[in-house]
Amino acid sequence: MKYLKSFLLLGVLLFLSNCTTSKKISYYQDIDSSNVSGSSLNYETLIQSDDLLLIVVSSLDAEAAMPFNLETYISPPVTGQAFAGQRQMQMYLVDKAGNIEFPVLGTINVGGQPKNLVLSSLKERLKKYLKDPIINMRIMNFKVSVQGEVNRPGVVTSTAERLTLPEALSLAGDLTIYGKRNNIILVRENQGKKEVKRIDLTKSDFINSPYYYLMQNDLIYVEPNKAKASSSTFNQNIPVWISLSSVILSLVLLFKK
Repeated sequence: MKYLKSFLLLGVLLFLSNCTTSKKISYYQDIDSSNVSGSSLNYETLIQSDDLLLIVVSSLDAEAAMPFNLETYISPPVTGQAFAGQRQMQMYLVDKAGNIEFPVLGTINVGGQPKNLVLSSLKERLKKYLKDPIINMRIMNFKVSVQGEVNRPGVVTSTAERLTLPEALSLAGDLTIYGKRNNIILVRENQGKKEVKRIDLTKSDFINSPYYYLMQNDLIYVEPNKAKASSSTFNQNIPVWISLSSVILSLVLLFKK
């Protein structure tokens, strides 16, 4: 019986070692004492290589603006019937050098530049051909990758160009109970160089940092905490614990006789 009590005590200690406190899983714990409210962050969307840009040029003279818009016609696969082709705007792929080929204007460098600056530059060039040109531009393939201890890891896409870190984690199903909230790894490519930043979600100061808003192709990795490591080790050794408990129980019954 003495050995049985020792074994049960060991089991309780193993269970308690896998428990985690609420302090380790709560977000924004210092939000009441922080200076987040009232502060602002100037966020600008930067154009990067492999971005797909939808650029639409319009003017009071619609016919004059037509040469500056890439259009294609898609005919439905219906035989024996006459259908008008469907108009669809083509998109501009930013190449590795950061360039796009724009109708009439030719090669234009947009890589690494803020979206607003690109729009202003295009507008100035088009004034030579159009009166009061209007330009609309959107990034059509904005995406980030979320890996690690989240409920739905994978590529997160967004139709918006302003995606925050909390929004991306929410779209990935939020962190699991085993995710490290105080050590989120963000990998970002900035002007051809890799940049790594560690972010503490239990504190609110990151809201005012350049990493609150995500950039195209950012990688977010959520590390597992010690509870996950202990849990994984314990679960892998369950057959061993069962065999060991059987041996101890057999020895206890043997000595009792």
